[in-house]
This record gives sequence, structure tokens and C-alpha cells, in this order.
Amino acid sequence: MPRRERTGLSPIHPGRAGGGRAGAASVTLRPVPPVVPHVMGVLNVTPDSFSDGGRYLDLDVAVARGLELVAEGADVVDVGGESTRPGAEPVPEAEELRRVVPVVTELAGRVRVSIDTTKRAVAEAAIDAGATLINDVSASLWSVAAQARRPTGWVAMHMKGTPGTMQSLAVYDDVVGEVCRFLSGRVEAARGAGVDEVWVDPGLGFAKTAAHNLLLLRRLRDVVDLGAPVLVGASRKSFLGPLADGAAIDDRLEGSLACAVWAANCGASMVRVHDVKATVQAMHLVAA
Repeated sequence: MPRRERTGLSPIHPGRAGGGRAGAASVTLRPVPPVVPHVMGVLNVTPDSFSDGGRYLDLDVAVARGLELVAEGADVVDVGGESTRPGAEPVPEAEELRRVVPVVTELAGRVRVSIDTTKRAVAEAAIDAGATLINDVSASLWSVAAQARRPTGWVAMHMKGTPGTMQSLAVYDDVVGEVCRFLSGRVEAARGAGVDEVWVDPGLGFAKTAAHNLLLLRRLRDVVDLGAPVLVGASRKSFLGPLADGAAIDDRLEGSLACAVWAANCGASMVRVHDVKATVQAMHLVAA
């Protein structure tokens, strides 16, 4: 995926003393990372996803939403046919294929399409239909990308257990260290298998408490320092609600944008979001 260059400086930060007008706070300008994150738009064709479940079950409606995301500035549309919200039940392979393949077929060629799946057969069918990126919350499908007939990228996300069990497994001695070690191993395995485009995702909300999520964001540069492009998905997630007076799922735009801007300043290469237009505007501002 082409990388968009950034220019300018990061937002100013209050300094300690000296300089400028008498009584005015001094500021320190620090260089920003060289890349503006790409924006991945979420398109869930599921009845039970945590934010938009049930809205895009009809093929025409789903395709129209995908094209709307493109018009709003999405670089990638991430098509998913199985919810990975906490407590979600697995979807039969045939049903997931029925949901996603027609949508991928219609959108491929108009935008880069990612397939959000943990199933090998679904990933393979989506690639045959035109997808060129596998967004893999199980971090297990690198061989599909390696064996694909067209260049295909792969996203490895950190998670313990499955969506049905993961929140009971959110126990760590060192969450940042464990996530980084896991992702580093997956990068090594994928590159060793011949995958040229390998992404990592710290997995906010996947076997993580709110405190774990915030610590991973605070230390996101540790993940960036692994040397693979980083995808961050914080959009509308539950840990944002209590930080905004209990905001409902569809009322977490401000927190979602704050996370996207933070990720940009930490060096993330892509953010996965529901609110594409607002996020693209925020990314333009960060790059100004």
C-alpha cells in the first residue's frame, strides 16, 4: 500500500519555562512520524456486530455503504461476516462465505478490500473475489497470504482465546511486553513464509481490560518499534464509554478521533474506524 508522506510538526506541547512573551507558556515542537495513517473503514455484514450489526445485511445496502466509505476517503474497506465482539458465537463457514464474498466482489476494483476473518476458506474465497488484505484477529492465517495468487497483505492481531472467551483471559504480568513478543513472533513467521506485507495490531478490546487498552495506547511506540506497520482499532470501543460519561456506542466519536490522532502521532500506519469522514479530516489536520 502506498505510504502518504507527512509534513510539518506535531501539535505544540507546553514547555517548562523561558522564551516568548512575559508570562506566556513556552512550547516545545517535536518532529512527527513521517507517515500519515491510512484509514480503514469498517463494513460489517453481520446481524450482531457491536456497533453496526444488522444494518448492512442486504447486498445492495452493504455495497452502497462500502462506496459511501470510499467517498468519505477510506483507503481500505474492511468487510467482515462474523462478529468478534466479546461473547460472540462462531458463524458457520458457509454462512460467512454467503455474507462476504458477494460484497467483496462488488467492491474490489473500486477500493482496496480487506477481509476480516479467522477462517482459511473465507480468506481464500475473498482473495479470489478481489480482496488483497487479510485482517486476522486470530493471527493464524499468514500462510494464506503467502500462497495467494496475487500479492496479499496480512494483519496479525493480538488476542487470547476466542471472542467468546477472551474477556475472562485478560490477565497479564506485562501486557505491553506480552503483546509485543507475540506480534514479533508472528511477523517473523509471516516474513519467513514469504509474506511481504505484514501488519500488526495490538488488539484493543480483545482480551484486554480498559486499563490494558489505555496502557497499550500510551506505549504504542513500543509496538511501532517492532518494525512492521501498525494498525490500530479503537473506534467506538467499550473502554471509551466510561471516559465520556457513559457515552453510548454511537456517541463515541470524540474518543475515537482522539485515539486516531494519538495513534498517528505515535507512528501507526493505519486506523480502523466506523466514522471515516471525520477521521480523514482529523488525519489531514495532523499532517498540516
